[in-house]
Amino acid sequence: MADIWLTPEEITKREDRLEQLKTTRRLEIAEQLKIARAFGDLSENAEYDAAKNEQAKNEYDIQQLENELKNAKVIDESAVDLTTVGVGGTVKLADVNDKTKKYVFQIVGSAEADPVNGRISNESPIGKAVLGHKAGDVVEVTTPGGMLKLKVTSIGK
Repeated sequence: MADIWLTPEEITKREDRLEQLKTTRRLEIAEQLKIARAFGDLSENAEYDAAKNEQAKNEYDIQQLENELKNAKVIDESAVDLTTVGVGGTVKLADVNDKTKKYVFQIVGSAEADPVNGRISNESPIGKAVLGHKAGDVVEVTTPGGMLKLKVTSIGK
């Protein structure tokens, strides 16, 4: 399993979600099962089947979250190296071939990636390409939109 990099905030969100699934959601599903059983013959009971499917999905989600949290590596934003691009850091990039295009990305784990809001995965093409580079370095990246030549202009938190 690949490393799962998460910020402390994301760890808290996932722990809260896990607790909700284990308590509130399990109780809701148990109540749905109880009501469905009251309808009689379980072999032809669509409500019962739906509740059992929901129960299976909930248990799967619980298992997934537990595994993610168990294997998570916490991004310590206070320890982000400002000399090289790394997970947790924010990098400013400039397109070498089009001086008007500039980008600012925080490098996060794939579980937290949100490119629309400037958070790209360390496993994305740009994320992979800039990891380990320093300000002033130029990297070439093959993206779905074509080849980009990007210059790392600065690294921050």
